[in-house]
Amino acid sequence: YDKDPQLHPEAVKFDTITFMEALKLRLKVMDATAFALCQDNGMPILVFNLNEKDSIARAVSGEQIGTLVN
Repeated sequence: YDKDPQLHPEAVKFDTITFMEALKLRLKVMDATAFALCQDNGMPILVFNLNEKDSIARAVSGEQIGTLVN
């Protein structure tokens, strides 16, 4: 999301976003160092809500949930 959806109902969800876009938008899911380390090592990040039922199983099975940062 471009901002916290719990605080801003008009928040826009990203299905995918690049590391550079996430850094440029200063998204607060992870700190800049973590983003940079993942980018430098070619590690994509899947950001999703752990509080949703079966979210981990859905993510591992390849279902498109959350946002993919790559």
